Amino acid sequence: MSDWPLIAVRFGVYLALGGLFGLSAFGYSGLRMGERDNALALRGWLIACGIAGLLLSACWLVLLASSMAGEPPWPVDRASIDALLSAGAIGTAWKIRMIALLLATLAAIQNKSLPFVVLASSVALAMLAWTGHGSVDEGPIGWLHLGADILHLVASAAWVGALLGLVMLVMRPLARVDSEHLDLTHRALHGFGTIGTIVVATLVVTGLVNSGLMVGVANVPGLPTTLYGQLLIAKLVLFTAMIALAALNRFRLTPSFEKSIAKADHRGALTALRRSLAVETALVVGILLLVAWLGTLAPPASLVL
Repeated sequence: MSDWPLIAVRFGVYLALGGLFGLSAFGYSGLRMGERDNALALRGWLIACGIAGLLLSACWLVLLASSMAGEPPWPVDRASIDALLSAGAIGTAWKIRMIALLLATLAAIQNKSLPFVVLASSVALAMLAWTGHGSVDEGPIGWLHLGADILHLVASAAWVGALLGLVMLVMRPLARVDSEHLDLTHRALHGFGTIGTIVVATLVVTGLVNSGLMVGVANVPGLPTTLYGQLLIAKLVLFTAMIALAALNRFRLTPSFEKSIAKADHRGALTALRRSLAVETALVVGILLLVAWLGTLAPPASLVL
């Protein structure tokens, strides 16, 4: 069976869960209660992400079970699915993910406590670590790898969600942009600048840990000759470009936007922010696709006998 359907579903799961956790965290930490639905229609986005996460996680289970059994995904092989669900950590993690996603989605539908959505979605997100390469190692190294994976997932989702929220703020039609919305947009941009530093530091540290465990120093020279290495290098290039754009936003475009608000001439600065955030969003999509692909390949360290 081709890996592309599984890669596509993995990509969708990352995007849905990242949106659910990241947007809820962004709404809770960066926006006031009355601003969340007025500025972002946050409740609708959280419901959509939660439902998408549930459906895609179900598809992921079917595709993974069929891949492991060497059978086509349709008709659904119930025996393969039952075997996967009862096969230790992967099955348990999937069940916990579905329960956490369901609780987060129901909380969003009923417009209940946003911190609960953040908590439940973070649990669902953390369960993805048990479906990756970090679940293969055992003992202290295994727990280190899983811990790094979980922190990497949470930090990545925080960036994805904040980026989606900022894009929605700056992309509002100019006819609907008033002084209140401009002040809110600047406050959100400035607030994420500080949090973004922590997010980037976490991604760099956990990325180095994961790379060290999955690649190994001895295998670094040979990375360009393998598909895994080529995809990893491409991911690092896109990530570096994202950091550069984030720095541009924080140290140049956001201060320029603040000055333009004071001068009541925000169109040019807002357009520059829109372009930068649009490119950053495209880079995020590329990185998530590469991560989904990398998760289906054996890392170099696992091939060493």
